[in-house]
Amino acid sequence: MPTLQKTDDVEIVSVTTSDKSIEDLLSKEWLLTNGRGGYASSTIVGCNTRRYHGLLIGSLNPPANRIMALANCLEMIIFNGRVFNLSTFEFNEKFAPKGFGYIKQFRQDTGVHFDYQLDKFELTKSVYLLRDTDTVGLVYDFTRVEEPAEFALRPFIGLRDFHTLQKSYTHLCSAWLGDGLVISHNIPESCKLFLSCAPMNTVRNSTMPNTMQKGEIPNSVSFEKDEQWWFNFVYRNDRQRGQDFTEDLWTPGFFKCRIEAPAKIVFRANLSERYNPDELLSFDIDAACKDLRRHQNSIITAAKTKDKKLGPRFAKSSQNGNLLRTLCLAADQFISKRQTANRILTTNHEQQTTILAGFPWFMDWGRDVFVALPGLLLLTGRFDEAKSALTTFSAALDDGLIPNRFDDRSDDAHFNSIDTSLWFINAAFQHLDATGDSETFTQQFLPTIHRIIDSYHNGTRFGIYADADGLITGGDNETQLTWMDAKYERHSFTPRYGKAVEVNALWYNSLMLIAQFYADPVRSKSTKKTGGPSAQTSNGAERDMETAKHYKSIADKVAASFCKLFWNETVGYLNDCILPDGSVDASLRPNQIFAVSLPFSPLPLQQQKCVVDVVQKELLTPYGLRTLSARDSRYKGKYEGPQQQRDEAYHQGTVWPYLIGPFVASFLKVNDFSQKSKDEALKFIEPLMRHLIEDGCFGQVCEIFDGDAPHKPRGCTAQAWSVAELIRAYHLINS
Repeated sequence: MPTLQKTDDVEIVSVTTSDKSIEDLLSKEWLLTNGRGGYASSTIVGCNTRRYHGLLIGSLNPPANRIMALANCLEMIIFNGRVFNLSTFEFNEKFAPKGFGYIKQFRQDTGVHFDYQLDKFELTKSVYLLRDTDTVGLVYDFTRVEEPAEFALRPFIGLRDFHTLQKSYTHLCSAWLGDGLVISHNIPESCKLFLSCAPMNTVRNSTMPNTMQKGEIPNSVSFEKDEQWWFNFVYRNDRQRGQDFTEDLWTPGFFKCRIEAPAKIVFRANLSERYNPDELLSFDIDAACKDLRRHQNSIITAAKTKDKKLGPRFAKSSQNGNLLRTLCLAADQFISKRQTANRILTTNHEQQTTILAGFPWFMDWGRDVFVALPGLLLLTGRFDEAKSALTTFSAALDDGLIPNRFDDRSDDAHFNSIDTSLWFINAAFQHLDATGDSETFTQQFLPTIHRIIDSYHNGTRFGIYADADGLITGGDNETQLTWMDAKYERHSFTPRYGKAVEVNALWYNSLMLIAQFYADPVRSKSTKKTGGPSAQTSNGAERDMETAKHYKSIADKVAASFCKLFWNETVGYLNDCILPDGSVDASLRPNQIFAVSLPFSPLPLQQQKCVVDVVQKELLTPYGLRTLSARDSRYKGKYEGPQQQRDEAYHQGTVWPYLIGPFVASFLKVNDFSQKSKDEALKFIEPLMRHLIEDGCFGQVCEIFDGDAPHKPRGCTAQAWSVAELIRAYHLINS
């Protein structure tokens, strides 16, 4: 069983690998991120099982335009005519080589570490992904050397869009420059991958001969040109998902050196749009590791400082403390800088903060950002980054809509969502409550909130508008605007156009939040502690009871219509959606839980309790809520197979762990946050806390699970709102 172990700096996941089957080992993954959309990821034996795996996936336009630059390395120890391969690759129905047999332990802290044990050698391979740059460092620490040997390292190059696969007709070339190898496509303006390898603590030689046949690196590390294509690497997870699953990889040659005593060898790779020797000369792996430790410690310190009551729970001696720190570090992996040429989104070309929805493949999706923001940033004390993330999306507002997502390869914004803008309003008020920063709220966010509410009320794109009954309707049979948006070709598996239950719960919540704001514009922590609000804040935001009454009257109308239209007395829970023709979709889905969990509910208390009861009985699993009752004939218990089959199951029974947050919030709410309810709620989240360190991607929470037991983890190996809502649930239970 994986355990959380301590070092001087951070807790790490530690897994003994020698007693496990290769199938089990390949189901466990790791992830490192660099704060700009780049990452490194693979399995705990280093065998790539996805097209998205690699030692360096960089971002040319952070966090967009991601390139799988360095796929893997073949590492060999050669002595007495014997070759020991440390690497593991999968080809058609076989593994070659099988280096996993020499790995005894996998560990993760600021980097990931593979402990190898051979007859005459012991070494640790460490992978470190540097912050704020697309650079990876691999450190080979030979701690036991009983006989002289040769160490060889052959890099395999991708240099491709990380969504695609490479074939051998790709034209790659290399040139020896400075103290390393520069690899690019044989076309103008190609991005560049720089590789170098050297013993630690060596002095750089600026007079390196400009030759490719054999580039000598100081202290006996050399590069041998030996260009090869290796064919048909198999990525088993892609095969299981019904995708193309074989790839050809190119290698320019290999680095080699002689090992006669304990030593450390450092290999590095850097991806950039152009070769910049001045930047590359500054590489220092020791300094990089210290920077990673400082960053992780700052994340933990911010979270401890933010919540004085929970601060003691971070104690290193406690299992809860280990898990809390792991959760905070998991949250950090999704926080990224957004660099864009779109002047609307930047001021003086400054980078903004955003939240990536999930690794390995998602970009920053607005809905995910605003659901995740309270847990990832506010509850961890990262207020400036929360403000920046809100500003990033607020600046892109168009026709009263916040972007649903930004493009994978450009700065273009996509607006196909009916609820993202309403989630923005909720997140902006959460930021105000957490920080008391009414100046930022009033000057930057409140104008956006007004435009959203006005546009929704009067009408905007996608047929979104407030109907005569005050409820929001939108979309048609050609659009998928709610979070249940799975669509294959022209077929929508969950058509929820018209009046969706969670959209109107969000609409009511938005109206009540702004009505409350105008009745009480300060809403700061100091005000809440000392009594009623002043008539005017320091930035001029005044109590405006007329405006407050205006929004409250709209909200009252919405609440009355909501209860009349959505409450289904026959079944004792909320209808999921009312289509434009008036037909009712009474599917038992988790969307109704938001009508209880949000700060303001349109339902009377008894109906709130009924919603929580039916969701608990019919939808709750150890890892979150099912998206459809297992009693429904459309229920799909497994998320597997080709895309159409997976899309059909995506919201038809598949479990989403992020829904544990609103469920726990609702459960505690209807039980008056009693200690008994908190004790019971703690049991709801325990399986996900174990999943964090035992299953899937270590130190992370995945996107989805199968609806059927044993609820196998599926989808993205790391999902922002899954982590965020687990953090929020933990805080609600323990605060």
